[in-house]
Amino acid sequence: MFLRHPAVTVLSRSSIGRDCLILAFVVGTAGGAPAEDGIAVITGPIRPAIAFNRANLQDIFLKRIQVDDDGHPLQALNLPADDPLREAFSIEVLGRRPGAMQRYWTEQYFHGVSPPFVVRSPEAMVRYVAETRGAVGYLPQCQVDARVQVVAHLSVPADLASRLRHVCE
Repeated sequence: MFLRHPAVTVLSRSSIGRDCLILAFVVGTAGGAPAEDGIAVITGPIRPAIAFNRANLQDIFLKRIQVDDDGHPLQALNLPADDPLREAFSIEVLGRRPGAMQRYWTEQYFHGVSPPFVVRSPEAMVRYVAETRGAVGYLPQCQVDARVQVVAHLSVPADLASRLRHVCE
């Protein structure tokens, strides 16, 4: 359950295949960092056929959705649990810090579901996402490049924004 709804810009696939811009959960950015300092949710050159709204992002990263609308596998990626960007992403999308997810993943393990893969750095995230169809990851907005597509923009919680500023300087 989401207790907060920061401003989120979602890029979605329309029913006829054209990309269009949809604004969702627009409550304002008073509690978060400006969009240019935010988190970019990314996919590779072949974009999965799924709307990247808050509910779907949560389900993808909790592995409740494992294929897109065309039946292609989705693969969520995380940065290491101690990375401040992962903490910000987890709070915004999952509603809890990475350490609080241990019990969830222990329960999922007994249902044959493992947590998202972990990559070591934003550059490793870009490389993996760019080369793996269906991979979904996240980066600081300032580190997005032409190898990946941005499918959603998330704000950074104000209490974590200062810990992320050095990344884009």
